[in-house]
Amino acid sequence: MTRTLDRRGFLQGGLALGCSAAAFPLLSHATFASAPFDHRLVVVILRGAMDGLDVVRPVGDPAFRRWRPDLAATEGPALDGFWQLHPQLAGLAPLWAAGELGVVQAVSTPYRDQRSHFDGQDLLEAGTAMDTPQGLYRDGWLNRLLQGVPGAEAETAFAIGREALPILMGAAPAQRWAPNTAMRVSPQARRLLERLYEADAPFHVAAATALDLTETLEATEGANMMAASDAPAMAAPAPMADQPKPNPDIAAFARFAAERMREDTRIVALSLGGWDTHAGQVGAIRRPLANLQQLILDLRAGMGPVWSKTAFIAMTEFGRTVRQNGSQGTDHGTGGAMITAGGAIRGGKVLGRWPGLAEGDLYAGRDLMPTADVRGVAAWVLHALMGAERGRLEQTVFPGLDMGANPGLV
Repeated sequence: MTRTLDRRGFLQGGLALGCSAAAFPLLSHATFASAPFDHRLVVVILRGAMDGLDVVRPVGDPAFRRWRPDLAATEGPALDGFWQLHPQLAGLAPLWAAGELGVVQAVSTPYRDQRSHFDGQDLLEAGTAMDTPQGLYRDGWLNRLLQGVPGAEAETAFAIGREALPILMGAAPAQRWAPNTAMRVSPQARRLLERLYEADAPFHVAAATALDLTETLEATEGANMMAASDAPAMAAPAPMADQPKPNPDIAAFARFAAERMREDTRIVALSLGGWDTHAGQVGAIRRPLANLQQLILDLRAGMGPVWSKTAFIAMTEFGRTVRQNGSQGTDHGTGGAMITAGGAIRGGKVLGRWPGLAEGDLYAGRDLMPTADVRGVAAWVLHALMGAERGRLEQTVFPGLDMGANPGLV
């Protein structure tokens, strides 16, 4: 059951007043959570197949620059003697140094060879294998996790954004929120709302409180976020020239998620698109990378001390080809990367068994060879942060999974 928090559900009869989303729980009678764990989890689906070899570059592999003469032409922050961060993510280098940013390379779902975004994303969010009978699992793996969490209520988990997130769909209650296009309420709209609920005392009081919050939101949210953040300031390396402008949707996503996770919400899921870089990848990948960096940095700033007990994991449906193509892009591949962040992770290192980029080491002679199941990495995060039992993770949350050895991410 997914409870939708958007402007359509705010008023009866489709009345659209543009109230702040911060006021919605007052009007929806949402029950606050009492989940038996105190850590926070942010799961981001990177739609379009992120090129993990471009985002975190294996410059120490002698074949890397040979396969990608154009894509590897620029230099980014060195993570160690082997790995280099994409220059667009230079703002995350201080998090790497602080142990709050990490990578798991050469991972994938069980999806192989068909290379359909739709099928790959379905498998990623369902958490199942390719041989799982179609239609057997109609819920997402995050929802199956919540189904076994005592005390989980609607406020425990939020799906954020304008599109559906199958990863959180299922029998367990969850909330959904999307940013409004208008945040201010005109005096006329306020009077109309007050009259609408005049005969209903509880809703009249709730509406008045909600509107008061809306009027003060813009004046106070910046101060609140500054006050909430105890994170030390970090001097970031100079970004690329002609940096993409901050994305207001990303700012809204991060602000709302940080507000909720400072309170009772424990899990947030959202997706970032734009990773399908078949042509002109040098330019095409910059905006999605800027969005990812902004999301991580805005969450860190907004969550304050809660960031120290947060794990952020970003995963994609599959990787991309090792060789750049004739359009200076990359095509659908297999092995890819998972990006991690947060104070609860053991960052500052690239995890995973590196298979190498020599021609004989590639999957099907074209792709990065997967050496780990991305579901297993996620399962170990759930085990460490939330106390989920290994048997339940392998049999219910990720049916048929063998978690293998602990990768040491958390």
